[in-house]
Amino acid sequence: MKKIIVFLVLFISFSAFSQVEKVEPPFWWKDMQQSSLQIMLYGKDIAKYDVSVSDNIVIEGITKTENPNYIFLNVDLTGVHTSNFKINFSNKGKVAFSQNYELKSRRANSALRKGFDSSDVMYLIMPDRFANGNSENDSNSTLQEKADRSIAGGRHGGDIQGIIDHLDYIEDLGATALWSTPLLEDNDKTYSYHTYAQSDVYKIDPRYGSNEDYKRLAAEMHKKDMKLIMDYVTNHWGAEHWMIKDLPTYDWIHQFPGYANSNYRMTTQYDTNKSDIDWKYCVDGWFVSSMPDLNQSNPLVLKYLTQNAIWWIEYADLDGFRVDTYSYNDKDGISKWTKAIMDEYPNFNIVGEVWMHDQAQISYWQKDSPIGAIQSYNSYLPSVMDFTLHDAITAMFNEEDASWDRGMIKAYENFVNDFLYADIDNILVFAGNHDTNRINEIYDGDVNKYKLATTLVATTRGIPQLYYGDEIGMRGNKDKFGDGAIRQDFPGGWNNDEQSAFTEEGRTDFQNEYHSFTKKILNYRKENEVLHKGKLLQYLPEDNIYVYFRRNESSTVMVILNNNPEEKDLELTRFSQGIGSFKAAKNIITGSEINLDGKLKLEAKSPLILELN
Repeated sequence: MKKIIVFLVLFISFSAFSQVEKVEPPFWWKDMQQSSLQIMLYGKDIAKYDVSVSDNIVIEGITKTENPNYIFLNVDLTGVHTSNFKINFSNKGKVAFSQNYELKSRRANSALRKGFDSSDVMYLIMPDRFANGNSENDSNSTLQEKADRSIAGGRHGGDIQGIIDHLDYIEDLGATALWSTPLLEDNDKTYSYHTYAQSDVYKIDPRYGSNEDYKRLAAEMHKKDMKLIMDYVTNHWGAEHWMIKDLPTYDWIHQFPGYANSNYRMTTQYDTNKSDIDWKYCVDGWFVSSMPDLNQSNPLVLKYLTQNAIWWIEYADLDGFRVDTYSYNDKDGISKWTKAIMDEYPNFNIVGEVWMHDQAQISYWQKDSPIGAIQSYNSYLPSVMDFTLHDAITAMFNEEDASWDRGMIKAYENFVNDFLYADIDNILVFAGNHDTNRINEIYDGDVNKYKLATTLVATTRGIPQLYYGDEIGMRGNKDKFGDGAIRQDFPGGWNNDEQSAFTEEGRTDFQNEYHSFTKKILNYRKENEVLHKGKLLQYLPEDNIYVYFRRNESSTVMVILNNNPEEKDLELTRFSQGIGSFKAAKNIITGSEINLDGKLKLEAKSPLILELN
């Protein structure tokens, strides 16, 4: 009996020591377009075991790296209908232990989900700064940084429940899609609130909630016909990521050896005259020292990132990605990553952050780009961000002394280059975001300039994006006061806030002027297809007045932006091509009827949106 007890103790001890600690993806789905699945298995010295699987699952390959704590198991799921199978770990022909792996059934028509498009308006929030719906999760014992609202760059406690609690506000404003900056775990000691230095990419940060909470957010949004967009990071992880602390392979990240910073010169990606070292320090250099740069040219890394992205789409029922620092990635690797996702979900949408200041350079990164084609490159990325329009918006409404290259000509010249893009309707247009100075700071609190900018963003081609708080006049200068200044808490998102801007009664008159205008414009846009896909017809600005039309077979909208500090009379004869046979129009801001014969009197520094009838 003693021998049996000793044997059992040794066996239990041996098994516990040898068990798999992590499996990623933690589960998968049957009937995926891509039948090959890479399962990452992690545990102390796990590579010393031989691996087999049950239920006639075909093993395509087994990769053991220089780190004995990893096994990468590739299986073929073609025609597999079982709900689970076993991964067996053997030593000298005997099974030492097994790991169950689950295969779930997909949602009906999951592959055909429709992503965001130009019929949407995207509302961008930083969840830590939007609303605190559950104060009990503000801090977490397993994570280093604790909540402290007194620190501008600290965690403030906003969470997923806070977003769910205020979906009615976002919907009422006229937004139809929500882009939240990352919600995955970030265990940095400080500044973890932005969550771009992720420490576990299969786990929602507990200070935001749980994976189930995130899935519930998507479900609640879909009840309102709203779309959820995940901010996905392919370029880097955080230094606290558990895999960074025990790398599967030396080249899982870019090493020099160790750390070297990026030169941020993304133009080296397609400069035919570049030096190798400049290209290397752009693509392989780390974004910052706390964010190790992932090596997408390593097939194990690329497969891991691809499956992680698909896992979140399928698990949380997502409607799109915004990809951080897209153009810093290995361009062949990120192209394969993007294509794999779009092959699995052909109606999905992904917008990449390509922060450049030249339309040709931005266009290069969009799917089927005529610029990329020059170098036989295709990113397969459906959408890019119109940073050149952002540049114009931050300057031209402060330029009342119009000249050859100042004032509203900057808007016109931006749209002149639309021919460079493969799909001009599928680009993201915006006045500001979480990385730029607040637009109302740039305009020094001038609501009329805000109205001009918002009108342009909401009525031109592309997909409008609004940064939370801009609609109530929030200001902030990161150049003087750091990123916390442009990422403030939304008033009323915390129980002890003195004022709530989530309701008309709670907003000040100043905030309501911003809000009511934004709501009017965005809700008008929501219901008018001509502003989603209508052809853009623009006229050269004269006297700092910019006029353009959006037209389709059934509707015409005329937009006039008077960038002058005084009233102006606008002679309409010149715009006969856009006006056509229409004799009257409805001012959608005031509801009044306007005669289109003769001249229009334009108020100082103001927009005019006319629905021709």
